[in-house]
Amino acid sequence: MDASCLAKKRGGSRVGIPFGKGLIRKSMSPSPNPRNVDVKKGFPAPSEGFVLTHLLIVTDQARSREFYRKVLGAEVIRERDPVVLRLSNSWLIINTGGGPTDDKPNVIAAPPQTSHVLTSALNIRVADVNAVYREWKAGGAEFLTEPKDHGSEIRCYMRDPDGHLIEVGQSTGILTQL
Repeated sequence: MDASCLAKKRGGSRVGIPFGKGLIRKSMSPSPNPRNVDVKKGFPAPSEGFVLTHLLIVTDQARSREFYRKVLGAEVIRERDPVVLRLSNSWLIINTGGGPTDDKPNVIAAPPQTSHVLTSALNIRVADVNAVYREWKAGGAEFLTEPKDHGSEIRCYMRDPDGHLIEVGQSTGILTQL
C-alpha cells in the first residue's frame, strides 16, 4: 500500500492511515474517508465528514513554520496567513493572534503567555521515542528532559518557538491494558 493513500477495507469503517513508516488502523465513524482532501494541494478540506486539524497561535509565522518543517519534517501546504502544514497524518494551522472577530466576538487569540501553564499540547505518538528524541534534538528541538519511562509509556516534552508544549511518547505497558 502506498503510504500517501488512505485504504478502506471491505466497505466497513476500518481504514488504514499512514503514520511515519507504518500504518495504523483506526475506526473512523464521522467520515468513511477522513483524508478526503484536495489531492493537488494536500489541503484539509473534506468533501464529507470532517478532518481534525490543530490551530496554534504564534508570534512569528515564519519562525514557527520553519521549526515544524525543519525539526519535525512537516510539509508546507501554505506559507502564511495562515500557515498550513501537513505533519504525518495530521495538519497544523499556524496563525498570529488578534482581537475579536464577527464569528468569535468575545475571544482574543494569543500565543501562550507563560510556559508554566498548560492549556493545550500536541501529543505525537512514535514507535521509538529514544530515536526520535536523538533525531529531533540534533535538528534543533529543545526538550525539557530526556525520555522518561512511566510504565505505560515512555515520554518526553519539548516546546516550539512560541512555547507550545509538545509531548513525544511511545506506548509501552498501556498496550497490554487495552
